[in-house]
Amino acid sequence: MSVDAIVHTEFPKGYTVLFGADGKVIMAPQSFEHSSTIKSMQYDTIVSLGRHAKTASYVYIDFPADENSAPDLAILREDARREGKRYSFEDVLLISEVVSTSSARKDYDDCTAKYGRYGIPIYLVVDPYAQEVVLHTRPTGTGYIAAHTHKYGTGKLPIPLADGRTFTLDLDELPRPEPETDAR
Repeated sequence: MSVDAIVHTEFPKGYTVLFGADGKVIMAPQSFEHSSTIKSMQYDTIVSLGRHAKTASYVYIDFPADENSAPDLAILREDARREGKRYSFEDVLLISEVVSTSSARKDYDDCTAKYGRYGIPIYLVVDPYAQEVVLHTRPTGTGYIAAHTHKYGTGKLPIPLADGRTFTLDLDELPRPEPETDAR
């Protein structure tokens, strides 16, 4: 897409538009629930793994022979090293995607298949609208063998990582959508 085309394009309201160095345009829907949920998970990574744990949000991760991903949250191995400007899928211990109204099919189906195919040990689907977290483990070539659903408000969910550390997601603190009110 040319600079002129970008300048004259009207992007949909409620989306964050990112321009990749490789010429890709990424449109990510942003809602208060989406943003707050990511912030809550980031806080839990600091509490569980420490301030300097290697984590990323909206940062490209290389998936060879596939479209690269910029997940809502990724926890990386402590010894992970960038190859060029990016980390490899081989460095990832956990990926979490937060469901938005426009991304449900992608997060529940497409990403589950992709992350399983690449052997990502843990894939979390966090759904503020259903108020549940789906924990996928035991990756296969087509997805994951195990999927366990945990409801918001049911305490702390310890998630053992492949490197021996434990990420604890506080299900009591995940933000819930506020009821919509009339516009002012």
